[in-house]
Amino acid sequence: MIVRLRSLLTQWTAVVPVVAVVLLAFTWGRDLPGAIVALVTLVLAGAVLAAVHHAEVVAHRVGEPFGSLVLAIAVTIIEVALIVTLMADGGAKSSTLARDTVFAAVMITCNGIVGLCLLVASLRHGLAVFNAEGTGAALATVATLATLSLVFPTFTTSKPGPEFSTAQLTFAALASLVLYGLFVTTQTVRHRDYFLPITRLGEVIDVDEHANAPSARAARISLGLLALALVGVVGLAKGVSPTIESGVEAAGMPQSVVGVIIALLVLLPETIAAVRSARRDRVQTSLNLALGSAMASIGLTIPAVALASVWLSGPLVLGLSSTHMVLLALTVVVSSLTVVPGRATPLQGGVHLVVFAAYLELAVTP
Repeated sequence: MIVRLRSLLTQWTAVVPVVAVVLLAFTWGRDLPGAIVALVTLVLAGAVLAAVHHAEVVAHRVGEPFGSLVLAIAVTIIEVALIVTLMADGGAKSSTLARDTVFAAVMITCNGIVGLCLLVASLRHGLAVFNAEGTGAALATVATLATLSLVFPTFTTSKPGPEFSTAQLTFAALASLVLYGLFVTTQTVRHRDYFLPITRLGEVIDVDEHANAPSARAARISLGLLALALVGVVGLAKGVSPTIESGVEAAGMPQSVVGVIIALLVLLPETIAAVRSARRDRVQTSLNLALGSAMASIGLTIPAVALASVWLSGPLVLGLSSTHMVLLALTVVVSSLTVVPGRATPLQGGVHLVVFAAYLELAVTP
């Protein structure tokens, strides 16, 4: 009996993604009663944990920074599919959904995940150390993408409102793809060592000494299960989104809160993986996950939404409000001051978390 229980506990990460996809097939496009919503939420949480497990298996096999890249791109692709699907179903009221979700992803990753990881690593190990060259390059790319895609639409005059014209939207989409492609090339080919964890003495850690790498077959299985888990996470999140929207409306909160909740759900696997890396004193891996997710969220979402706008009805509002632009500027300044020394104390982690808390507060009560 004990042996069977242990076997079940070790295999649950393979079972839950399949259960999530099956449940998704039975619940897709249907109005869900309260009991089913509770079940979906439970399976959703299990799929998140399973996704983290399989992402770590793949990351261990391929090494850094490729492992962080796999999870960031996989999650973002599914996030894009979710945004486009909700925009197609939501009509005019979803015109700001892409903006709200992308900006929420930037604030969650650059302040929530980064702050939490710096706080965990510095409290556990005395000081959080990372590679300033690689992290600075990632931060510069995120800041540029966010400004081009989310700030400029507020000030352009070719089209009324915080919207891009067709030509401007095309430029923003192409620029996002080019910058993201350049960053991935830099991260994985030209300057890979800038994105590897380092020791207290600044030496690059190119090998994970904690355990033997999984076999190629195990990594391929985990990659497939990771894809299933992510599909389940985002699909089930869409299934409970009407309940979320009803709850947000009943609570008298603005519609933008829906985008925040979606981003929190989608980024949960990366958050857990990043915190685990921080606990192991692999802060660079945590920052790769956080900033890589922010970058992928903008660099892939904006082109996808631009393409989808060809057949989607209604306006596409991308420009941020003045309050959110101030928060974005504060995030860039604080992140730059955090990155420059290449090390951080609990104070830097706390500052990022306070900025994130301010964003959540202003999202709920603008």
